[in-house]
Amino acid sequence: MTLRAVPLSLVLALSFLGPAFGAVVAAGAGLPAEAVQSTIARLLARHGKAHEERIRLGVSQAAARWWPEDGDVEAFAAFCEQNFLAEPAEVAAAFRRLQEILEQVDGHLHEVRRFLTSPLELDTGPVSPLDRLLADLDLQAHVDEDLFRTRVAFLALLNFPVHTLADRLEKGSAWDRETWARSRMMDRFASRVPAAVAQRITRAFTAAGHYIDEYDIRLDRLVAPDGRSLFPEGKKAISHWGLRDELKLQYSQGPDGLERQRAIQRVMERIVRQEIPAAVRASTDLLWCPETNEVRWAPGARAEGPPPSGREPDTRYAVLLDIFHAVRAADPFVPTAPHFIRRRFELDRQIPEKEVEALLVSVLSSEEVRQVARLIEKRLGRPLEPFDIWYDGFSPRAGLDEADLDRTVRERYPTVGSFQAAIPDILQALGFSKDKAAWLADRIVVDAARGAGHALGAVRRGDKAHLRTRVPSGGMDYKGYNIAIHELGHNVEQVFSLNGTDHWFLAGVPNNAFTEALAFVFQARDLELLGLETRGEERRRLEALNDLWATFEIGGVALVDMGVWNWMYDHPDASPAELREATREIARRVWNAHFAPVFGQKDVEILAIYSHMISYGLYLPDYPLGHIAAFQLARHFRSADFGREFERIARQGRLTPEAWMRGAVGRPISAESLLAEAREALAQIVHEGQRHPRESGNPWHGSR
Repeated sequence: MTLRAVPLSLVLALSFLGPAFGAVVAAGAGLPAEAVQSTIARLLARHGKAHEERIRLGVSQAAARWWPEDGDVEAFAAFCEQNFLAEPAEVAAAFRRLQEILEQVDGHLHEVRRFLTSPLELDTGPVSPLDRLLADLDLQAHVDEDLFRTRVAFLALLNFPVHTLADRLEKGSAWDRETWARSRMMDRFASRVPAAVAQRITRAFTAAGHYIDEYDIRLDRLVAPDGRSLFPEGKKAISHWGLRDELKLQYSQGPDGLERQRAIQRVMERIVRQEIPAAVRASTDLLWCPETNEVRWAPGARAEGPPPSGREPDTRYAVLLDIFHAVRAADPFVPTAPHFIRRRFELDRQIPEKEVEALLVSVLSSEEVRQVARLIEKRLGRPLEPFDIWYDGFSPRAGLDEADLDRTVRERYPTVGSFQAAIPDILQALGFSKDKAAWLADRIVVDAARGAGHALGAVRRGDKAHLRTRVPSGGMDYKGYNIAIHELGHNVEQVFSLNGTDHWFLAGVPNNAFTEALAFVFQARDLELLGLETRGEERRRLEALNDLWATFEIGGVALVDMGVWNWMYDHPDASPAELREATREIARRVWNAHFAPVFGQKDVEILAIYSHMISYGLYLPDYPLGHIAAFQLARHFRSADFGREFERIARQGRLTPEAWMRGAVGRPISAESLLAEAREALAQIVHEGQRHPRESGNPWHGSR
């Protein structure tokens, strides 16, 4: 999982300028009904009844978004008379011109934005005050406002329909590619958000991303209650990604690993509660015991008096509230989806919130999850603890030594440049042809990330996708490599869905869950690419259990994210401290409903640790959706030419999720494939256990 799987500018655009607005904005906005009817009458008199349906729809759409500064009633009527395109050839020419122009405008401004934010996102040295100010400069924010001011947007609204999600679900199966592209084009003009609001949103997300990118924990300064150091010198981890991945790696370290896992859980809990001592993150002179929250001077530290022990302020929740207030400022300008939650689900994901919740609960409440939990307990030889939501003993890397993995990766990828040079070989090993691997590699640039890593796709054909990953001075470690392979999956999808699409307005995938799904398919093969794993029936069974457990974990996290956003809308004037306590209560509620019956412990709060919840605006539901879709795709790829099928599927573009998945694998998105294969794997375990009850070497039995 990544901090940024898609461009920030795209996420912001989708979050309040996304697909599926109604054709006519709510009453009270735009021009009065009499003006609309008189304008319709004038156009009917000029063009005739044959164009009545288009005229009525187009005039209504434009009038609903016409503001007083755009002109009076007569100016509106005159504009409509001059710019209604009656001939199909004129309509087609306008579509082609808008597509050509907006690709260049959006693409070049995206490149400018990437350049402005590079000091904050890339490991290029200290971030200066000027860099922080420049990162708030978002030229893209003015484009949509200027498209309305120049009346380009009104010409589009007058001549092309704005479709709702219901329209696409009902009629989309009969549309050709150009009709889909025209429909997606009109997402751009369906709402009218002022540039000042868009810029405020950009500033809030940029500040949140910077806060999260620098939230490192010095693991080498953690101590047990008796004062023993818990981790080797130099070890640090970014929250939450690095903490989670470090916790996973400790499963192979015996009793010491268990102690470290419990310490990491305490660190996570302190972060969620904002109880972490403020000074411990930046100082190498302080030792911190997460169990007791005690701070002490490290041996040899040059210091006098007691060590600083005051907790950090509620910055984590203040940052989230800043994003909430920023996106909420767009609410009045999107009457058909007047709050961010609906925009995220109905417009961005194109799946209603309740349907997503039901899909997640179908996994969280499944009997298969409970059976997997019992199997994990048997393998661990102890009762489950809350941090076991990140158990990865079914993963191919389970039992592998972290130091050996790091050494293997460092030898292969000592620098950013070495990973860049290896991309063609990696892609060929995955199943792409030599020519296609070279074509893809030529369109991907690898950068050294300041944060955990992310994929930043291009917007304009001719530009390149960027893969950001952490590469320390000693070379890439395994965690960085694992993330890099995930991001490479994003990049390959981005290159295909942009450069391989027939219409620029269709570039991309239906929503972020689908780019995550394709990235997960890459990430699942990371050890295979290092020559450390082979695939077979047993591997596939383990994969089903691993994916189910991962979906169980992130599904709960997504429900917390959804609950927090609903709470903020119910309490818009909340303070950071109030949001902190509400988040803790929501995390406990989700845990008690879906996890306590499995783990036997109540009131656990670690589901709220994910950094995405703070910096990425209700992004987390994309991950369980992505896991479910990835499993369906992985099953399809088993019996297909991987490279060709990946390309074909990625090039479908921004259809609805249902249409895209049907086109990909022949059925809609569903958890049933994942649950069914998990049932088969569990049944095989029972069978193997009956045949070999004492076979200690069987990977399905006992602890590791």
